Amino acid sequence: MPVSLLDRLFAAGLLIDTGVDGLYGRSGKFEEVITRFEALIDRFGGADNPEAIRFPPGMNRAHFEGSGYMKSFPQLAGTVHSFCGCELDHVSLLQCLEEGKDWTGQQQATDIVLTPAACYPLYPTIAKRGALKEGGGLFDLQSYCFRHEPSKEPTRMQLFRMREYVRMGTPSEVMAFRQDWMERGTKLMEEVGLPFEIDVANDPFFGRAGRMYKNNQRSQNLKFELLIPVNADAGPTACMSFNYHQDHFGKTWGLATADGETAHTACVGFGLERIALALFKHHGLETEDWPEHVRRALWG
Repeated sequence: MPVSLLDRLFAAGLLIDTGVDGLYGRSGKFEEVITRFEALIDRFGGADNPEAIRFPPGMNRAHFEGSGYMKSFPQLAGTVHSFCGCELDHVSLLQCLEEGKDWTGQQQATDIVLTPAACYPLYPTIAKRGALKEGGGLFDLQSYCFRHEPSKEPTRMQLFRMREYVRMGTPSEVMAFRQDWMERGTKLMEEVGLPFEIDVANDPFFGRAGRMYKNNQRSQNLKFELLIPVNADAGPTACMSFNYHQDHFGKTWGLATADGETAHTACVGFGLERIALALFKHHGLETEDWPEHVRRALWG
């Protein structure tokens, strides 16, 4: 039987099995590739002088609820619960543990929700500042994100890092930003020698209404993905996305342009673990043996 990519990564020590599908440790070599690739992202986008913000992997639960995420993606959300009981409750919890019973009933939801996408904490944060300056805003984000979709495909992790550039402004400003990054993304992937295609896409909206949202998203070309073949038994993996949100977040959070109009937003996202996996898949598990032009792009 052929050895899967995930098993090869475990055997090479690049990923570390935790016993939970989609939850992996990373070796120093794996982390170095991500660090080098992020430096390459900086070279492509740093000259635009974005405002860098780094949020933690948890966000304000009230902001999460206000975002509408649960209406569209309840199957992916993750919440943070904690023990909030008294001493008697603690005794009951310990008894459940000793008897091998479910002890999680003793937990209560906290004010923290696991961040589903790096940009979600940004919109209420910027809205609190007031209207955007003339020319809008540009932000550089990176965060661990959580999505509950356990899988043995290494590209479908439950906890992963997302790097984003987010543009806020007028429709013409944010659409120009997205088009520019679709061209930059093409050049960036060519530098690291990865095969790819760009295609229209949709988010995994949930339920019957979700099918309508998917169709609308595709018909309006609101989302494109840069796809790279990584998994042998599946289609190509989305490693970058180019998204136009129209005025959705502007209306949700009251984001306004300098002249008082509702701001539109767009973002480009990099799935950092997925890109690292694509590099190991196509160039080999030993970075020292990668093609010279790829090493030059990443290590200089």
